[in-house]
Amino acid sequence: MLFSNYMIERIEELASLYMRVSDIAVIIGVDNNVLREELANEDSPAAKAYLRGKIKSKLELRRQEIQLAKVGSPLALQNCRDALIEMEEDE
Repeated sequence: MLFSNYMIERIEELASLYMRVSDIAVIIGVDNNVLREELANEDSPAAKAYLRGKIKSKLELRRQEIQLAKVGSPLALQNCRDALIEMEEDE
């Protein structure tokens, strides 16, 4: 399916807000299964937008967690340590 630039932007925005795929489909006006198929194709603009949206919010949360770790939050320290281990395992 060919998605308009507006739809691609909305997919990214809504993914950044952790909206469910089924909700995104309703909002942008496409069939739920069509959107799921499109997101399964990692080369599609919709899938890339969806991933960008998720990662943007993940980045914001990670920054906040690092700030909390720097001021001594035990949970934030543990989460940052776990994230570092995951990062190193992915290298």
